[in-house]
Amino acid sequence: MEIRPAATDDREEIRRVARATWHDTYDELDAATIDETIDDWYGDEALERALSEAGTAFLVAEQDGEIVGFTHGVVQDDEGDVLRMAVHPDHQREGIGTALHERLQEDLRDFNMNRMRAIDLASNGQGRRFYEEQGFERTGEGEVEIGGEQRREVVYTLDL
Repeated sequence: MEIRPAATDDREEIRRVARATWHDTYDELDAATIDETIDDWYGDEALERALSEAGTAFLVAEQDGEIVGFTHGVVQDDEGDVLRMAVHPDHQREGIGTALHERLQEDLRDFNMNRMRAIDLASNGQGRRFYEEQGFERTGEGEVEIGGEQRREVVYTLDL
């Protein structure tokens, strides 16, 4: 497996992984809502911004020439935020998420990050376990609109 910076040519593969992961993870969302959210959050313009913003790291995990996971983080001041983290369901529990997280943390430290946050839907038990295994603590809650409805999300924080 290789972890490398994402490129513009990776957009379709990133969307493919995101779509498969969301459909596998978020049972409370209907398929149309997931597809609309992926098209919006991972559309060409959104990904172009994500790949070019200052203080940003967007990484993909590639295995046998196929993207199997990705992560995206950004630093403002001394705090980093994990904006996206996904591993294709066929490749979960292989250490890919941990490898992506470790590389993201390393890359964001180059921007003088002292604290890292991750936000995920509260319903994602697997995500909660992942972040807790990485040393994050649950530090807050919020809401995000998905499919025209407010969804509860959880904030996890890791002091470095």
